[in-house]
Amino acid sequence: MKNKHPNNTVNYQSQRGIVLLVTLVLLVVLSTLGYTLSNRVAAQRHRDRYIVDYAVARYSCDSAVKYALATLEDMTPQLIDRPNEPDFSDLFAISEIEYQQLLKDWAEGKEFHQAEISYDVNNVNDVNGISDTNDISFAPALDDPNFQRIRGPYGPDWPLVAKPMEFEIGNAKVTIEIEDENAKYPLGWAMIDDKKTKREARVSLETFLEWMDVNDIHVDTLKDQLEEISKIKPYQLEFRAIRLSERRMGTTRGPRGRPRTRRVREARKIPASVHLTDFAKLFHTSLIDAETLAKPTIVSESRRESPLKYMAMWGSAKVNINTAPRHVLEAAFTFGGDADKIAEEIIQRRRVQPFKDIDDLRQSLLEYSGEIEKCEKYITTISTIFTVRITAISGMAKVSAVAAIIKDGKKIERIALISL
Repeated sequence: MKNKHPNNTVNYQSQRGIVLLVTLVLLVVLSTLGYTLSNRVAAQRHRDRYIVDYAVARYSCDSAVKYALATLEDMTPQLIDRPNEPDFSDLFAISEIEYQQLLKDWAEGKEFHQAEISYDVNNVNDVNGISDTNDISFAPALDDPNFQRIRGPYGPDWPLVAKPMEFEIGNAKVTIEIEDENAKYPLGWAMIDDKKTKREARVSLETFLEWMDVNDIHVDTLKDQLEEISKIKPYQLEFRAIRLSERRMGTTRGPRGRPRTRRVREARKIPASVHLTDFAKLFHTSLIDAETLAKPTIVSESRRESPLKYMAMWGSAKVNINTAPRHVLEAAFTFGGDADKIAEEIIQRRRVQPFKDIDDLRQSLLEYSGEIEKCEKYITTISTIFTVRITAISGMAKVSAVAAIIKDGKKIERIALISL
């Protein structure tokens, strides 16, 4: 039997198609809304999580700073003997290939004794542990660079004074590293405005930067930046304490012993370290292009060398001849002459025994006594300025702070604290 209403059938099918299409559109819209909403919720959750992690990292970093400064009184840096080891002094200048070849030559016995292998106590593969570093019954393969490193003057890698401290505060992982600031090139030397030594100061900076492969354009830029800083505050090798005289209201006795109020003069002494604080702040502002100086010249899994790593940015004025690398030593002895020869002699002799004082250096290098005398105010044998770098990591948040201190025996004086 024929359909008497064909139009009705077509309309019905058309309506079903429209309903299906509308349903699909609604599903797409709802899916898009759901996806967008879930993304926004996830992003907000990540932001909230980061804020919490950052707060935890910040509080942990602040706590670690207080802990580090409180315990530095008992820190006594001890230099180690390295007579049969390669010296740390030239690592800044050799490539990774040369560095690995040096380790290989050392392992083959050219400058190496098995009993002097230094193990990493933080490495779980070091079966000997911290209690017996000379036991070689389980010694690893000597051609494995993971078990070899060239120690710094204090044992850990230069310029660390001690092995990094690692611990946890809540959910944050904290690392404390202490560096020898006197082992680095004092940036303030380039700002010395003494006519007698101005030329030597310029050559000293150029010698240091030439060793670090800094091009002439960046050298001139750094000189201009330091000149601008010297206009703000002139640099001196030896700063003196500041004496201030202030007037304040006080009570005195009159002729008949009656108390009366009048202005009295009061003297106040500000320690010389305040000058170092000023330069520490100036060197860490945008007046110095630290980003250019931080660009590495050598990058590898185990090493990262850059000019900034070897620069003292906290106002120090002396270089420790027992802990400074070759290019810093040459920069220091530029003020006296025969810098390369004196630096080589120091490097070879301090491997056997560190210098006790400047007189010991003079007696050991009698042929250069005149040059050494000219450099006395630029060098030392005992480091007194250190930087404490604290890093706290919680989740994806990372917070760092650096504190510079002066340590004289058990007396600790803080120069500056900068949060990074």
